[in-house]
Amino acid sequence: MRTPLFNKLYVFSGTRPPRNWLLLCLVSLFVLIALLGSSSSGAFDSVTTSLKPEVYTNYRRLKEQAASDYFELKSYSSGNSNSKEIWLCGKEREHYVPCYNVSANLLAGFKDGEEFDRHCEVSQDQPYCLVRPPRDYKTPLSWPVGRDVIWNANVKITKDQFLSSGSMTKRLMLLEENQISFHSDDGFVKDHSRQIAEMIGLGSDAEFWQAGVRTVLDIGCGFGSFGAHLLSLKLMAVCVAAYELTGSQVQLSLERGLPAIIGNFISRKLPFPSLSYDMVHCAQCGVLWDKKDGLFLIEADRILKPGGYFVLHGTSLSTKKGSMSSPIEEFTRNICWKLIAQQEETFIWQKTIEAQCYSSSKQGAIPPCREGYADLQSYYQPLESCIAGTASKRWVPIQNRSSSSQINPAELEIYGVQQDEFTEDFESSRLALRNYWSLLTPLIFSDHPKRPGDEDPLPPYNMIRNVMDMNAHYGGLNSAFLEAGKSAWVMNVVPIGARDTLPLILDQGFAGVLHDWCEPFPTYPRTYDMLHANGLLSRLISEGCSITKLLLEMDRILRPEGWVVLSDKLGPIENTRIIATQIRWEARVIDLENGSDQRLLVCQKPFVRK
Repeated sequence: MRTPLFNKLYVFSGTRPPRNWLLLCLVSLFVLIALLGSSSSGAFDSVTTSLKPEVYTNYRRLKEQAASDYFELKSYSSGNSNSKEIWLCGKEREHYVPCYNVSANLLAGFKDGEEFDRHCEVSQDQPYCLVRPPRDYKTPLSWPVGRDVIWNANVKITKDQFLSSGSMTKRLMLLEENQISFHSDDGFVKDHSRQIAEMIGLGSDAEFWQAGVRTVLDIGCGFGSFGAHLLSLKLMAVCVAAYELTGSQVQLSLERGLPAIIGNFISRKLPFPSLSYDMVHCAQCGVLWDKKDGLFLIEADRILKPGGYFVLHGTSLSTKKGSMSSPIEEFTRNICWKLIAQQEETFIWQKTIEAQCYSSSKQGAIPPCREGYADLQSYYQPLESCIAGTASKRWVPIQNRSSSSQINPAELEIYGVQQDEFTEDFESSRLALRNYWSLLTPLIFSDHPKRPGDEDPLPPYNMIRNVMDMNAHYGGLNSAFLEAGKSAWVMNVVPIGARDTLPLILDQGFAGVLHDWCEPFPTYPRTYDMLHANGLLSRLISEGCSITKLLLEMDRILRPEGWVVLSDKLGPIENTRIIATQIRWEARVIDLENGSDQRLLVCQKPFVRK
């Protein structure tokens, strides 16, 4: 595809430049020494792994990268471009999620629920292969129709599993011959949302935004109907649910084009910084909030903003307001929450806006976390019995925020960000997004959504709904999508080790998480339509991470016919292009002709069944 915006286009031709055999011999010798050294120290590694897992992980990455570089160089010197084409995984891995292998976790000694937690170290030796779609997989329907109708072959749920689910699920879902229909406008969902609004003193749920409620973490979200309703009210609702072997809430929500991520309340913190959400919602979510001495409630408090709301529905908690007989109510008092409303099975607590409440000497009070407590520690670290965020400059009650969704210069100072940095990120993202449209139109965007052979759809139909910015910076790409009026949402990912901009992203009302891209992302296969990253390749190469593993993970989470747009320096882009062809992507490198060393790598994943 050619475009007047770009004058030079490099297309992979399948040839390999000759290599110096002396260089090959030197690299071979280096790798041989490294591998022999690693084997001789294997006993030592096994002892120290439990003591210093970070050292072990970094060592392993360097060893893998050295071996990968050796074999890649060997294939180049032979001139065989097809020798490293990666094969397809077996049928058993159609819905494979790395780090969540329950059987392997049990064998590794995890129990008491932790076998369902995330343990990437257990599954890091899996062989390279491409996760294929199910045999009857079909391209999802365009948004907004795809929100309410999905192909049942695309997700891992059977008719028997559907029939055995609760009455609430069957009320909101209709399983037909080859489709699942959802009732987003179901009266129960609207009544529940309106009830919550009235219980916190609002006239209707349309007033959530004005009351400071703009972001909601929906724990155990069912299949996303409540979140879909909140999105229609211009709220950002993110589903977090535990890994499930079948009928996954996260998988179905993402298939519908709704924000979701795998996460649970078992032993580790969620990948969000402190003070992230205005409301935490749990409707029959299955979390036993009074277990582990209230650690799960403390984690909910950590990610809840001052003045934010914790909504609990469908629980066995049935004590009267103010009663001391419930362990949950006792724990909530110890973390400075106030039970503000109770109606039948719905309870709502509000987090205090007074930071000094946590430093009081009252009996049972949970102390503030130690000085110097960093948000980056929340990346799957063990749960702690302390209150975070009380000394943060972001301790601002949700009721006190401005009515505008724009971040002003005074607010940017809280994050240590200069106005020109923030503006530049948005302006460059806006220009980049305009360039992407010219490259990818007419296949995916709503201004030209027609596919060959399709009838002309009516706006705002869109071939792209789920977008991931893998190196989100300040959320500029998300802002650019909003300004362009596209019916897409963005999962903004801030890599571990990068500047901690996630609080700024979340405070803009966007979805976002922390993630280490040397590890798999916590989602099901085929859950994103477009993956974007600016500068990520150079960062990961400097950290010793495997780019091959990164692209295999991107292929796993990308839907068939989905798009990848990577921006980076020429060297990393060219190396990545070679790997992209090995995993069967249609790849092309684009020179922006602006005099810089930056290039774009634009790829499309093919629809491969066998």
